[in-house]
Amino acid sequence: MELKGKKVLVVGLGKSGLAAALFLRRRGAQVTVSDVRSAAALAKDIPALLDQGIMVEAGGHGLLTFRRQDLIVVSPGVPLDTPELVQVRNFGLPVIGELELAARFLQGKTLAITGSNGKTTTTSLCGEILGAAFPHVQVGGNIGVPVIALVDESREDGWSVLEVSSFQLETTYEFHPNIALILNITPDHLDRHGNLENYIAAKERIFANQGPEDALILNADDDIASRAAARTKSRIFWFSRTRIIRQGAFVHEGAIYFRPTEQSAPEFILKVSAIPLKGLHNVENVLAAVCAARLSGGAPEIIRATIERFRAVEHRLEFVANVNGVDYYNDSKATNVDAAMKAIAAFPSGIHLILGGKDKNSDYRLMRPLIQERVKVIYTIGAAAEKIITHVEGAAPIVNSGTLDVAVTKAAEAAQPGEIILLAPACSSFDQFENYEQRGQIFKDLVFARRGLPEWQNA
Repeated sequence: MELKGKKVLVVGLGKSGLAAALFLRRRGAQVTVSDVRSAAALAKDIPALLDQGIMVEAGGHGLLTFRRQDLIVVSPGVPLDTPELVQVRNFGLPVIGELELAARFLQGKTLAITGSNGKTTTTSLCGEILGAAFPHVQVGGNIGVPVIALVDESREDGWSVLEVSSFQLETTYEFHPNIALILNITPDHLDRHGNLENYIAAKERIFANQGPEDALILNADDDIASRAAARTKSRIFWFSRTRIIRQGAFVHEGAIYFRPTEQSAPEFILKVSAIPLKGLHNVENVLAAVCAARLSGGAPEIIRATIERFRAVEHRLEFVANVNGVDYYNDSKATNVDAAMKAIAAFPSGIHLILGGKDKNSDYRLMRPLIQERVKVIYTIGAAAEKIITHVEGAAPIVNSGTLDVAVTKAAEAAQPGEIILLAPACSSFDQFENYEQRGQIFKDLVFARRGLPEWQNA
């Protein structure tokens, strides 16, 4: 892909947009960045862009700016139904995402991981296993480091392990991972995609360009994800927590096994009891990682040792502290109903549950049976509070707390020794926080303040 002299517009100046703009400029493109936020809101990034000769359009999108380009690169957070994008696509201008741009330059092999839940944990675990097995491994994507930032350090003999979201995948056309993994698909981001069918279609773009030489790993226990098997040309490998698999990873008699082919004998990997992460969903994440790591060439003993020393990803069912006999867990990354249910299911009872944030057109009624069984009190926060109350009222007592600090205070006052205070919001964070990381960090700060420590960093 030749960029020198091309006029390229980057839409959205988030982390990936900034990285894409700087990459394009280094490759000789004439780059403009357009963002709806004000120049004051973008003040920390604008000087670096201007220093590199990148033009900045702030405070809104100009249609003429969009039409004067040879290529448009869209950041994941920018909806494709933005009016200016709709118009230029109708004019036939190419519109791609940062993942697609990076994929056209990334060297070496790629393992790409998607799913509604568990992506970050599985990507981190795969990155650690491959990093222990091979000399040149990079980890990035939706996990924090933009894929475009991996390009310059990528090597033909290396691996890139990528967490990819539906927002990133919906603007891919040539993206072609050697190994693709779909952990699960449950309703999420319906406010963005419109309906479940569109969301599924975006997820399934992960294998759209795969062929018989590539591998697609699917969850045999997930009805929606498993349907992708009928729509792919790649070799299919399965993982299952509930049944023996003919080709892939599975649990049998308390241990995880991997079978490379239908004719092969199963390979013992490790005991389920050796997994250091809480929750049955994390057994599924480990199964998926085992499958991906074996297909990449990682040895069973390396896989076993890496899993046994792996620790929970920050903000993902993360143990924070025990204060006055009460355990606090931070699952701020539980931004949808299914993720919150998995967090609740990790504990038998006595849960003080903090729910709420920005609604994503979710059905919280799905949580009622699990709440009735395990949750002692619900503390609602954020914009979705009234909807959540309507959907789960009667399943457990509800304290409408409004903000996270009030919820933590009220939960701490009510919880008894041996009980759990769990932040598993089932919503995005964008009503009261910049992102789920900030929400989780503030939760941890509030918990540690209760121990007399001013900040999490001082713990």
